[in-house]
Amino acid sequence: MDKLTKNQQLIILLFLKNGNQQSSGVHDLLLKSGEKTSLVTVKRSLSEMSRVGFLEVSGFGRSTVYKIAVPGRFSAEINAKEYCFGEPDKRFGDSKFNFNLLEYFKLNPFQKEEKLILESKTSEYRKKIKNLSPAISKKELERFVIELSWKSSKIEGNTYTLLDTEKLLIRGEKAAGHGREEAQMILNHKEAFNLVFNNVKEFKKLTKVNMREVHKLLVKNLNVKTGWRSSAVGVAGSKYMPLDNRFQIEEAVESFIASIGKQKDPYAKAFFALLGISYIQPFEDGNKRTGRLIANAILLANNLAPLSYRSVEESDYREATLVFYELNSIQPFKKIFLEQYKFAAENYSVKKA
Repeated sequence: MDKLTKNQQLIILLFLKNGNQQSSGVHDLLLKSGEKTSLVTVKRSLSEMSRVGFLEVSGFGRSTVYKIAVPGRFSAEINAKEYCFGEPDKRFGDSKFNFNLLEYFKLNPFQKEEKLILESKTSEYRKKIKNLSPAISKKELERFVIELSWKSSKIEGNTYTLLDTEKLLIRGEKAAGHGREEAQMILNHKEAFNLVFNNVKEFKKLTKVNMREVHKLLVKNLNVKTGWRSSAVGVAGSKYMPLDNRFQIEEAVESFIASIGKQKDPYAKAFFALLGISYIQPFEDGNKRTGRLIANAILLANNLAPLSYRSVEESDYREATLVFYELNSIQPFKKIFLEQYKFAAENYSVKKA
């Protein structure tokens, strides 16, 4: 996917804030923002952005109208913290589900230099795990599962500490002062990861069946219905409203799986699986957890480092997710993915026997 120039980033932001525009409208908005540029230059920029797929164009002559396309949304550089600081209803993002989004999951979101970093870290990771003894391999796997279960649960508001999580998963000791649901959520992560880890070949291809199986384990004994959602859900702190009927949810899941199936790059496949499941929210609850486990399943199926998210700030994760929900920009979350992959490759040695 091509990278936006600084000038193009400014134009994309204007479209995100103001909707469809004619060239004269874009020119006026740029002048109001303090950018001194000519209408001829603006028309040239809009034409180039349309040519490479950042914008869509309709009409002819003076009736020509430009609209931001999904690749343009994907590429928008957004300050997630700044964007999410305002009240949800006062933000300029969209509240409706973008049906055009899913088909673009076949694009590769990573720039050439980003892909080189991922491949370099994978090379280091594979060398590190190549000659691990069974005893060390078992210990490393145990450590990874503890840290994944802790942080993934913490992202969802779980208040167990890392030490509490270790005691729970290793010795079965539940932490005092915490509800049953918190311990269950953590235990479910371990069980779901074990399913993924012991059946990696099954996740070479993402299917509705393996999505539902992972979700089923993640919400076990948490009073959450399994299977596709049949009623509306809201997203706390966001104006985004996911699809609210089962027919459209099933249709979105099928489109999502088909698009992911066309994705050739395993890093991109894991990345879009992570975001796509969170965006569609096909389940009553546990969608982001399912996305994280499915993404790890894809990484493991391709002999890549799985992510624990141990070093990510929960607020950064949440804000990047909201930016994707409301603006469809992948840039804040891509930064997290790249940082967490680098961290995982450097700090873990998860090896299949």
